[in-house]
Amino acid sequence: MSEPVVVQIVGAPTACAEGIKESWREMAHWADGQLRNRFGDAVRVEYYDLFDPTCPSLPADAQLPLVIVNGELLSSGGKLPMPAIRKRVEDILG
Repeated sequence: MSEPVVVQIVGAPTACAEGIKESWREMAHWADGQLRNRFGDAVRVEYYDLFDPTCPSLPADAQLPLVIVNGELLSSGGKLPMPAIRKRVEDILG
């Protein structure tokens, strides 16, 4: 078996009146479930908080959430682009 396609999602917690929310982490967990249902072990989702020491390097003009697939920037800012992530994984897997 070859190495899985790696989808890295970089987000950050947000503060609101109710406290700290981990919305991007929750969305990354949801995306992991969706992609695993479709591709099984051929894909791996990794979530990074912006302040994690292991967070991948970010482009200078990056906005959150940042999505990187197999080391290539897929999206920066806006919503989590599940159709684009799924398509990129499909393209890589052939």
